[in-house]
Amino acid sequence: MDHYGVLSLFPPLIAIILAIKTRQVFVSLLFGIWLGWIVISDWDLLNGTTSTIQALVDVFKDSGNTRTIMFSSLIGALIAFIQRSGGVNGFIKVINRLLDYLESKKIGNSRVIVQLLAWITGTLIFVESSINVLTVGSIFRPIFDKMKIPREKLAYIADSISAPTCILIPLNAWGAYIMGLIAAQGFDNPFSILIGAFPYNFYPMIAMATVLFIILSRKDFGPMKKAEIRARETGKVIRDGAQPLISSDVISMEKKKGVVPKAYNMIVPIGVMVFMMPLMLIFTGWSNVENIESFGFGTQLFKAIGEGSGSTSVLYSVLTAIIVGSFLYTGQKIFTFKEVIDLIFKGISGLIPLALLMMLAFAIGAVCRELGTGVYAAEVSKAWLAPDFVPVIIFLVACFIAFSTGTSWGTFAIMIAIGVPMAQTLGANIYLTIAAALGGGVFGDHCSPISDTTIISSMASASDHIDHVKTQFPYAILGGTTTAVLYLILGILIH
Repeated sequence: MDHYGVLSLFPPLIAIILAIKTRQVFVSLLFGIWLGWIVISDWDLLNGTTSTIQALVDVFKDSGNTRTIMFSSLIGALIAFIQRSGGVNGFIKVINRLLDYLESKKIGNSRVIVQLLAWITGTLIFVESSINVLTVGSIFRPIFDKMKIPREKLAYIADSISAPTCILIPLNAWGAYIMGLIAAQGFDNPFSILIGAFPYNFYPMIAMATVLFIILSRKDFGPMKKAEIRARETGKVIRDGAQPLISSDVISMEKKKGVVPKAYNMIVPIGVMVFMMPLMLIFTGWSNVENIESFGFGTQLFKAIGEGSGSTSVLYSVLTAIIVGSFLYTGQKIFTFKEVIDLIFKGISGLIPLALLMMLAFAIGAVCRELGTGVYAAEVSKAWLAPDFVPVIIFLVACFIAFSTGTSWGTFAIMIAIGVPMAQTLGANIYLTIAAALGGGVFGDHCSPISDTTIISSMASASDHIDHVKTQFPYAILGGTTTAVLYLILGILIH
């Protein structure tokens, strides 16, 4: 059986609804996973419950899952390092000097400029979405706190420029992965197809432009407006009762007494992490292309990046940054070796909630695959497709699948495999269809509380996860609705 019919939709949707309504993310996800295995076990409660436990254990059978959980926890050590060493304080001083200079020249507004800097930083780091989010969150959270900008806003900025940047500047694993999916549909030159689809990939463009508009206009709306008012009027960057996805012991860690704040104690480890990412992608992917003599060196590098392991590369990049930071701080006699080890463990322990949430997110993704959630949603859509409506329907179905499963890459694989043959058979525009599948995957991933990017955005910004989802949702819906209308119009006009 490829899917379990309409029952395949219930577990992820119920988990998401419960999480948003009750704010009990862990319990809601666990219930969704349990319900899924109950369905698969033909409503055998005992077998379904034991299968649920085994599914949680099996998360770690996938080395990619394990690496993701590891680097998500290890980033806590890096955050502890840059705070305790005075690196954050030093960087804030540099930013304050910049802001004072701009204000003396009557250039801009401090809150606007800081948010713009976060947007620009995320846009420049297009090599990998997780590194993008982690960097923006780690660098700018203390500055946003000082400026009384809500952490929900930082999570929104980080989340809304990570995947869009990576998909719009596809010189990374995203581009290579998508080209592989396109090549699997029989196209001889997948790069030209990807370039042809680029102008129609509206959602990532609208998402990034929306962030820019909100920052410059200061016209927040919905729950984000309430968060902004709360932060400005009360100084509370998170609401009372919020549960950040990182321990307050880590985010409130003061610099060590007597240490002179220096910006490079933050910039060097973060810079190493970002710099190592493309190198590790090339390293982990090189064995798959080095013997292909017909390729030029530049092409080999690009293909190596595409063939490289994202989770391995991020893990090694974070580990390298921690090692470099250890030598940097002990060399300055800021920390002893024992203090370095203690900080590493303290940072990791502060992110245990994130590790548990990632485990549950991977487990519900696995049960969705077993249930055939994505396959069922795609099959249902076939029954009411006409050539003019292919792009908008592909976009909406991709949105739903990514929202339900929490994965954009998995959605790309399903929807390109279905959308391309459908467009060819019905005479719809191929470029529009591929762009719709990609944009829908990114949109659904943005809105989904079980998406790893959404989870990491909450963690890096030290925001309450459900608060991040709720404040981001209206902006994402605005972009998604606009995109759907564009695909509807262009589907009719372009063939």
